[in-house]
Amino acid sequence: MGCNTKIIIVDDHSLFREGMKLLIEKEEMGEVIAEAENGQAFLNLLETLNPDLVLMDIEMPVMNGVEATIRALAKKPDLKILALTMRSEKDNYTEMITAGAFGFVLKTSGKQELEKAIKTVIKGESYFSNELLRQIIINSAKKPLVTNVWVRVGVKLTEKEIDVLQYFCKGLNACEIADKLCRSIKTIEAHRSNLLEKTETKNTLNLVLFAIKNKLVEI
Repeated sequence: MGCNTKIIIVDDHSLFREGMKLLIEKEEMGEVIAEAENGQAFLNLLETLNPDLVLMDIEMPVMNGVEATIRALAKKPDLKILALTMRSEKDNYTEMITAGAFGFVLKTSGKQELEKAIKTVIKGESYFSNELLRQIIINSAKKPLVTNVWVRVGVKLTEKEIDVLQYFCKGLNACEIADKLCRSIKTIEAHRSNLLEKTETKNTLNLVLFAIKNKLVEI
């Protein structure tokens, strides 16, 4: 990854943007090629710039992060967007996931978590801060817990799929799950594909959010 990763920071607070830029470049997480104070300003930048990753605030004036994400991905489908969020913005998780965000990281996260989030998203995997996962679990609706198989319209999840799903819901990526289960990454990715198909979700973040809200796993 390193400084070859071109990053745009989108946030309406200039001090936050400056601090984020200093951290990213000091720790060699990437190169910040531009900053924007709202979604519209960011879209204007996309006319001439070609970033690898966007750190996107959710609540902004003029145009929020959800709308900016939808419009940006319509122009550049391969663009990776990592949402910057506060704990109070939990209601926007589903909207940002649906819009196409690859992950979420708290604005208060330390440098190690930010670096992990950037690396994970750049590789094309989803990232969800463990703190946010805990918050979603706490706030999720009270429904029956299923820990072995899930039946929906005649479709069942196998025990291996449940194992993989549990690890995804704990914030692990495919490589980490492969190590935990002593399986190849290819095997884990195959399980993930099956899970996405069976749950009718389009990516890992949708899968995690769906699983936690419906108590498909025990965390």
